[in-house]
Amino acid sequence: MDAIGTARVPDHPTVQAALSLARRAPSVHNTQPWRWVFDGHRLQLYRDTARQLFSADPQGRQLVISCGAMLDHARTAFAAAGWDTTVTRLPDTAADHLATLDFAPARTVSDAVRAHATAIERRHTDRLPMLPPRDWDRVAPGLHTAAAAHDVTLGVLDDSARLRLAAASAQSAALREYDPQYLNELHWWAGNDSPADGVPISALVSAAELAQVGVGRAFPVAPPSLRRGELIDASRLLVIGSAADSPLDWLRTGEALSAVLLECTAAGLATCPLTHITEVPVSRRTIANLLPEPASPQVVVRVGTAPGSSALPPTPRRTVGDFLELHRAG
Repeated sequence: MDAIGTARVPDHPTVQAALSLARRAPSVHNTQPWRWVFDGHRLQLYRDTARQLFSADPQGRQLVISCGAMLDHARTAFAAAGWDTTVTRLPDTAADHLATLDFAPARTVSDAVRAHATAIERRHTDRLPMLPPRDWDRVAPGLHTAAAAHDVTLGVLDDSARLRLAAASAQSAALREYDPQYLNELHWWAGNDSPADGVPISALVSAAELAQVGVGRAFPVAPPSLRRGELIDASRLLVIGSAADSPLDWLRTGEALSAVLLECTAAGLATCPLTHITEVPVSRRTIANLLPEPASPQVVVRVGTAPGSSALPPTPRRTVGDFLELHRAG
């Protein structure tokens, strides 16, 4: 193997280290539905359908979005380690094969890449009410650029749209209220103490806190509490949308979601992706009608400022060995 800086591909420890960082990527219900294979030359990303939410996500749309977020996290981690990556999306007809990464040594590592890689460890989903995002006029252009780089759009909803979005969120919850399969799936993944996946109870909110936000998913509620006092959510509401609604659009949506979340985190802002509102067709139509430009809504994101020092404990993640296969180069 050549010395660092002249090697043609990263070695196994480098791949493992990059994916150890990238595994912090967000995923629906923290299912982490991805699988990677490194053959010594290329890194292949596959979706893991054993982790699909067949009630909430029968098409696998959110699964692919989650894998797209992992893909962008991985490329960010490799870039910070000195590796440029070229991605081939949906490289063949195999439904589970989502992307192939080819490598080349990077000439430089920019400050922006380092900031985003550092943000990976700090980013978490904040389901509590937020203050308005600081320096929004300075941050917003970078978010639009990040989305456009992945061929998707970023719509910023007017404050007047909040009540209609809250109504769509409530409607989505009501349509699921008596769906036993959905509820069983939700309780399987949320409010438990798995050391590897799922949404722990520490990351959930009480009924009172959920009411302060208005647009959150109705997860199993945490014990009674009222963190952040009487604060009513004042986050900005963003919608990542695509021109079409295909697996390629879903994958690119996840990549854009990752880029937007890391950009926000690097700027000191709190974020909360919301996918439940886009699970039900009627809610997706409501969101589409709120967008300034025509698009197929994929993910809603709350962006704001978390008051004080209110960092939450990190949610669990699987070990790299659980989702990475390493093969020796032929």
